[in-house]
Amino acid sequence: MSETLKGKAIKGITRASRRYSEGRVCAHPECDTKLSIYNKREYCHLHAPVKFPRVRGRILPEGSG
Repeated sequence: MSETLKGKAIKGITRASRRYSEGRVCAHPECDTKLSIYNKREYCHLHAPVKFPRVRGRILPEGSG
């Protein structure tokens, strides 16, 4: 018996990617990087504010565990 997996093509209509205005540049004062029409943010990757992912789980009280 074969252990090969096969996938199927996506059926139906796929939604087009959202587009934003052309010609936008990074909002950082000293940066003139042109932003992609698919980038919804106002900063380029280099100047974007740092975002930390949500941490799952819970903090245990001191002395337990």
